[in-house]
Amino acid sequence: MSVIAWIILGLIAGFIGSKIVNKTGQGFLMDVVLGIVGAVVGGFIFTFFGAAGVTGLNIYSLIVSIVGAVVVLWVYHQVAGRG
Repeated sequence: MSVIAWIILGLIAGFIGSKIVNKTGQGFLMDVVLGIVGAVVGGFIFTFFGAAGVTGLNIYSLIVSIVGAVVVLWVYHQVAGRG
């Protein structure tokens, strides 16, 4: 995937993940970073369970990224004590 595709996927996944976990977005840059990290984490999680990770700019990859973003954001809030 190109860098622009990662940023677009990261922005969408990070924003949706933020809304799921704490009902508010984290801000543009944080949503992008969260989504990109979430895509990587989601890829590892899905691969661990035998499914494909991020495959491109599509709905499946968005779902993988959102799952990863939710996990990353949840862990962040637990560690930061905002849980």
